[in-house]
Amino acid sequence: MNELTRRGFLGRVAGTMTMMVSGAGSRAATEETMRTRPVGHSGESERLPVIGMGTWNTFDVGASAAEIAPLAEVLGAFQVAGGRVIDSSPMYGRAEAVTGELVERLRLKSFLATKVWTSGREKGLAQIEQSMRLLKVRTLDLLQIHNLVDWRTHARTLKTLKADGRVRYIGVTHYTVSALADLENALKAETFDFAQFNYSLATRDAERRLLPFCQERGIGVLINRPFEEGVLFTRVQGKKLPGYAAEIGCTSWAQFFLKFIVSHPAVTCVIPATSRVAHMQDNMQAGFGALPDANLRQRMVREIGG
Repeated sequence: MNELTRRGFLGRVAGTMTMMVSGAGSRAATEETMRTRPVGHSGESERLPVIGMGTWNTFDVGASAAEIAPLAEVLGAFQVAGGRVIDSSPMYGRAEAVTGELVERLRLKSFLATKVWTSGREKGLAQIEQSMRLLKVRTLDLLQIHNLVDWRTHARTLKTLKADGRVRYIGVTHYTVSALADLENALKAETFDFAQFNYSLATRDAERRLLPFCQERGIGVLINRPFEEGVLFTRVQGKKLPGYAAEIGCTSWAQFFLKFIVSHPAVTCVIPATSRVAHMQDNMQAGFGALPDANLRQRMVREIGG
């Protein structure tokens, strides 16, 4: 961006964030703070907000001000509500570069997570270095092995980087039910701080073994695909929220879906992705207020037919 464009961009974002903070919808700034959970093995020494954000598809945009400005507003809403965890990957096109640019420019207090997604030690190291350059960090908060690709090789690299202070936490990820057993085996074989996998009202397979396993071992859990790529919204299309949703402060189906996930005690943070400010504000509200107990969780399952 040239300097004039840069000034206009920053002015627009600053104005938007000011409106968010001072507006009636700024619940985080005026009423309460977002619920947090301790980070895995760290015990109570560090806590993360339970609603984070992913960047797959949504942050893979060009470098022009017109393409980036809407995402700056999304991040502004994220920050105002108390969000910190931002998850990306080299697999996501320009998402790392866009995230790094905006986090630096907006001076956001973030917990940045990315992944290594290649085979071989040298290629892995080169990709990690590139990710750190794009994210504009000297130390990554969380580095994960994407979809378990060559995980045994990368596990050694990640442990070395952590010992050297270049990475704070390390983890493994996948997004399919068929890989849950493989994730568990990797977590048994090596000491990882985090596991990221799919879990939702529609796909609850992780409840059987992986979620209890992570809770027992003190492993932090990031949840991806919370809306099943829109499938959950299709299931409830034209349907009103049930009356009992008000008991846990839900005013939308998105909050309903997210609160179900966050109510599982093993979950550290869920990372829905969006490129719309209104959707971000809606998602973030799921981090506030009451959560469903075991009985209400069962009613929510029956409601969706999961």
